[in-house]
Amino acid sequence: MGEPEKSVGTHKVTCFAKIKVFLLTLTWAYMSKALSGAYMNSMLTQIERQFNISMSMVSLINVSFEIGNLLMIIFVSYFGTKLHRPIMIGVGCAIMGLGCFITSLPHFFMGRYEYETTISPTSNLSSNSFLCVENRFQTLKPTQDPAECMKEMKSLMWIYVLVGNIIRGIGETPIMPLGVSYIEDFAESENSPLYIGILEVGRIIGPIIGFLLGSFCVSTYVDTGSVNTDDLTITPTDTRWVGAWWIGFLVCAGVNVLISIPFFFFPKTLPKEGLQDNGDGTEDAREEKHREKAQEEKRASFQDFFLFMKSLSCNPIYMLCVLTSLLQINGFINIFIFKPKYLEHNYGISTAKAIFLIGLHTSPSVCAGYLVSGFIMKKFKITLKKAAFIAICLLMSECLLSICNFMLACDNIPIAGITTSYEGIQLSFDMENKFLADCNTRCSCLTKIWDPVCGDNGLVYMSPCLAGCEKSVGTGINMVFQNCSCIWPSGNSSAVLGLCNKGPDCANKLQYFLIITAFCSFLYSLALIPGYMVFLRCMKSEEKSLGIGLQAFCMRLFAGIPAPIYFGTLIDRTCLHWGTLKCGGTGACRTYDMSSFRRIYLGLPAALRGSSLLPAVFILRLMGKFQFPGKMDSSETEPTEMKLTASEGECTDVHRSPKAENDREWKTKL
Repeated sequence: MGEPEKSVGTHKVTCFAKIKVFLLTLTWAYMSKALSGAYMNSMLTQIERQFNISMSMVSLINVSFEIGNLLMIIFVSYFGTKLHRPIMIGVGCAIMGLGCFITSLPHFFMGRYEYETTISPTSNLSSNSFLCVENRFQTLKPTQDPAECMKEMKSLMWIYVLVGNIIRGIGETPIMPLGVSYIEDFAESENSPLYIGILEVGRIIGPIIGFLLGSFCVSTYVDTGSVNTDDLTITPTDTRWVGAWWIGFLVCAGVNVLISIPFFFFPKTLPKEGLQDNGDGTEDAREEKHREKAQEEKRASFQDFFLFMKSLSCNPIYMLCVLTSLLQINGFINIFIFKPKYLEHNYGISTAKAIFLIGLHTSPSVCAGYLVSGFIMKKFKITLKKAAFIAICLLMSECLLSICNFMLACDNIPIAGITTSYEGIQLSFDMENKFLADCNTRCSCLTKIWDPVCGDNGLVYMSPCLAGCEKSVGTGINMVFQNCSCIWPSGNSSAVLGLCNKGPDCANKLQYFLIITAFCSFLYSLALIPGYMVFLRCMKSEEKSLGIGLQAFCMRLFAGIPAPIYFGTLIDRTCLHWGTLKCGGTGACRTYDMSSFRRIYLGLPAALRGSSLLPAVFILRLMGKFQFPGKMDSSETEPTEMKLTASEGECTDVHRSPKAENDREWKTKL
């Protein structure tokens, strides 16, 4: 009875003792972490409105993921190789699931979302309290109770989102460095570019699902099921709308926990790919395992850790690769994070539609680029020098193409008292807002409440009262306001709830913008695989895990953390009108000066990414001083280590033992 059970157990272990099975599982892990990250980025606007905070504060919440990752990345990347790497990855996925669950908790602890409005079906005020009425007391004036104001402004519910994002960052730490190093250790060198490309495809499929999930959740009202949506006076296109952001985080939590399970069944080491086909494959695999174990035991010390750090810091190509990545990520991360907000305000579409369009036009292009790039690297066996040249040319083409987006701009929607006077004269960004005019001075209106209506003349007014409207017809989003004295030229026109549409010309520009975005995404992903292979192959095999982790550490410290914060702060400075809390304090931004927003959103990333071409050119020139393998499929056991053609300096040999040097010299003579 014992023999069959043992056979079954051995069969199960054998199924997981294959590099391709691990690749498939790791691809799913890449997908799940990318799903969570893309969904979080698509929900930033909803978090901003839910908690009524500025974009700079939202950016701080967003970078908390990078902070959590930063806390662990270096030590996990190096000392994780001494532990059971698949199990470490499985634990990381489970922790990511916990972080997503914590992020969703504020919805269950907070009350119903109450948006800023003068029109409320549950209000005890008279039905025409939001209309223009002469000699009326300011019954709608927000309370100025300091205690209530502090309670609203100091609500710490967003801390749950911050903490959950930190925990998600900690959980994501081991997936990339330990997963890539595991594949690099046990895969054939010629298959490595294709495998990396497959992993990147998983990292792109995740955002596709994340954007679709985000689009669905944003189009669903945040308190769906607990409020009557027919009574709402806002639509998904309104800047006060908050979607059901919490649903997607619960989905992400479940996906991450489920994907963590298979990693607990993989062995600590695998036989080297290609050795299994030999007649003496079992003996070769055993010898490979002993070699890997001895190599790991040799490196498991703090002294080696600092020696590897010194070796990497003295590697000029490695350091220039890190610098290039820093500049690229500083530009790319800002474009990615704030793209839904840019599309919403520049082209006048809803957040749900913006998220859907981003996923539809960006993710498939990037996925195709990764697959094509990985296939070309394997099929044509491109040398590293050619790969570096191709990467630079593709990045330069992508930067030049992205500049065309400056021509696809839409003007601000004319808003009376903010961007345009009540007479239709355009106002400059730095002019003082004047919400009152002769047509509404008698109405005793509130001048800070954002409750926009669109007049027949195509002009937006901040509220029906400020539009001088004296009568309303209908309920909910179908409400129509009549006898509006401020709507020129008739002075007796009507208005409807919400902002005015930007017109067909702006819709056409949106289509061109999305087409250019798709081409830019394809070119960028084409350049990534050859550039990443140059990065991987410029390190010795024992340095790769630490080198990947060190690069990720620098990416988070100098790009992932500061970039969204300074970018969000700059965007806040372009705000034309801030929302108002119940206590009269400042809430989330309702509308922006799109000329300034556009210069920051498109100009700053273009400058950063353009400057990254300079260190990339230096990489190409420096590669002439190094001897690289001629082909990606070199048959040597360690074909990917770069060697100096001139005499090697002390800086690059600080961690080589005499035995390793003798072995290397012996192999060279053979």
